[in-house]
Amino acid sequence: MVKLAGRPPAESNPVERLTILAPALILVGFFVLMFLVYCGLCWAGRAPRLGTLKTNDLFGPFLTRYIIWLLQPLERALIASRVSPNVVTGLSLLACAGAGVAIAFGHLATGAWLYVAGGVLDLLDGRLARALGRQTQAGALFDSVADRWAELALFTGFAWHLRDGGWLLAVMGAAGASLMVSYTRARGEGLGLDLKVGAMQRAERIVLVSLGTLIAAWFAASPETAPYSAAAAGIALAICGVLSAWTAVGRWLEGYRALAARESGAASRPERAARPERAEDGEVSVAEAAMRITGEGAMRITGEHHA
Repeated sequence: MVKLAGRPPAESNPVERLTILAPALILVGFFVLMFLVYCGLCWAGRAPRLGTLKTNDLFGPFLTRYIIWLLQPLERALIASRVSPNVVTGLSLLACAGAGVAIAFGHLATGAWLYVAGGVLDLLDGRLARALGRQTQAGALFDSVADRWAELALFTGFAWHLRDGGWLLAVMGAAGASLMVSYTRARGEGLGLDLKVGAMQRAERIVLVSLGTLIAAWFAASPETAPYSAAAAGIALAICGVLSAWTAVGRWLEGYRALAARESGAASRPERAARPERAEDGEVSVAEAAMRITGEGAMRITGEHHA
């Protein structure tokens, strides 16, 4: 009996897994080591002076200050080079666009690391503009619009990568909710509001989507676990979409309540301002009447005296 030769089982890709694992292990080890150093400096009363920082609900002020302290060598190098903040913003956009292209063609690990690099550059461009005294409205517009194009490029790559399954809906939800978070804040700023609440801002989205992409890349590197790759990326995008929608709706409601309270207060102020005017009118009428009475009396007294 002749035994037919079966198809040899596909082997996992060690190079791909090394691409995922090695940088991750190095970064995690470095992150933990420097975190211990930073905690030691704070405990010894030598906390680094970092100035005023923008914090968020997820990372909090302590972890935010640590991340900025960790990136200070790169920030100092950019300041010393006198590079334009718009150049850094453009590089961030290119990195995120490259991440989208890499993900679309199935290179998930490369896409994840490019997205992380783009997020780091996006964190530094604003600080670089403040340090160099180059804060302009044109630069702020360029940065804000570039961030939106960067997210669209990334989610477009995911849409193409997950186009054959139901996880495409997760991509659409994450893209739409992420844009609504930014749009709600921008619309609020146009109306004089500062809407920054919520646990899923841009930094949080970068961290969540990058981790999900790395996990998906880890699964994709082996034929035995490859079927779980799309689910890993889709779950991360679904979580991003739900939390981003929660953040956008929270900002929407907060902005509506603030504007309604402002309009209610503005409507009541004219009424309160009108009341003293009516009181003053009454006081003037009484004074005029008193003057008339006094004047008539004076005229009578004077006439009688002259008579």
